[in-house]
Amino acid sequence: MAKEEIVSGSILAAEPFMVDPNFKRSVILLCEHHNEGSIGFILNKTVNMNINDLLADFPAFESNVYYGGPVKTDTIHYIHNVGDVLDNSQKVADGIYWGGDYEKLKFLIQSKIILPENIRFFVGYSGWSEHQLEEELEHGSWVKADVHANYIFKTDIDQLWNQVMENKGDAFSVIAQIPDAVNWN
Repeated sequence: MAKEEIVSGSILAAEPFMVDPNFKRSVILLCEHHNEGSIGFILNKTVNMNINDLLADFPAFESNVYYGGPVKTDTIHYIHNVGDVLDNSQKVADGIYWGGDYEKLKFLIQSKIILPENIRFFVGYSGWSEHQLEEELEHGSWVKADVHANYIFKTDIDQLWNQVMENKGDAFSVIAQIPDAVNWN
């Protein structure tokens, strides 16, 4: 079986029986992948906080914060769909950008040019060292999928893992139907 190429802008869905609580049923947007390692953000885990709970100098903004992953949980990152107006944004995929000028972000939010449906904030990130992600893919820990901006900005996070698996088709659509907690009666 040929190795799947890993590229920035891919989606990684946890295999259905992963037990690591950081990644169980998680869907990760891979934002950066190169020889030195990889960085991504878990799209479907919230931390039950608003961005204003974490940033004192931030304009009032009703936006939930998501758990990006277990690495550097004292950092905040953002993914958005307004790279055409937010300077220094890094394009991850069509309609998906990472980061950008923080002062301009605050201005655009205050001016109501960026709305909560345009951006997601993350505490921490998911990271892999050199060749670690390739090894995890070879061992079947992750299912690689194509990214859709709707996964980030429109899909209900409680259904995201199932939706990614369903969209993969074939055996993955059957896997998508496996309940999170299987109870044997």
